[in-house]
Amino acid sequence: MLGVVRSYPIEIGGVRRELPIVKVGEGVAVALLNLLGDTELTEAAARELAKRLPEGTEVLVTPEVKAVPLAHAISVKTGVPYVVARKTAKPYMINPVSREVVSITTGKPQLLVLDGADVERIRGKKVTIVDDVVSTGSTLKGLKELIESVGGEVVGVLAVFTEGDPRDDVIALGHLPLFKPEE
Repeated sequence: MLGVVRSYPIEIGGVRRELPIVKVGEGVAVALLNLLGDTELTEAAARELAKRLPEGTEVLVTPEVKAVPLAHAISVKTGVPYVVARKTAKPYMINPVSREVVSITTGKPQLLVLDGADVERIRGKKVTIVDDVVSTGSTLKGLKELIESVGGEVVGVLAVFTEGDPRDDVIALGHLPLFKPEE
């Protein structure tokens, strides 16, 4: 039947959504959380995660792109500034620092890049990483290495969901299973 998409129901802070299940690799599909443009869901997640912000956090760091509105909303609610780890070095960046990672949703290597100006905002600070979904942990590992390489101390990780194997290193609002793709 055309137009019918498998979905997975979620609820965050009273906001309900049906996440589409999409194939991301050979034999693997995920319930796709996309906060971009979904102000109501982003704000609900930010409210809940702000309550769980590790004590002493001085700066939030988030990977570009889908978690940026979440980090912004948490920053507004808590007063803690945020920094975005970009996916490419930009010509205007001064002394950028980078790490290569492979995420489950891209399936290929990608960069995480901090502008030198942002490095100064992280150095010597207690940092909490903010992401939408933590699955294999490769982006998380790369971000931790990047933050520590510039002198930041990672004190916590906030995510809307974990996915796949359960994780005890992430403060999350819920857990998403992995799915088999439909053929």
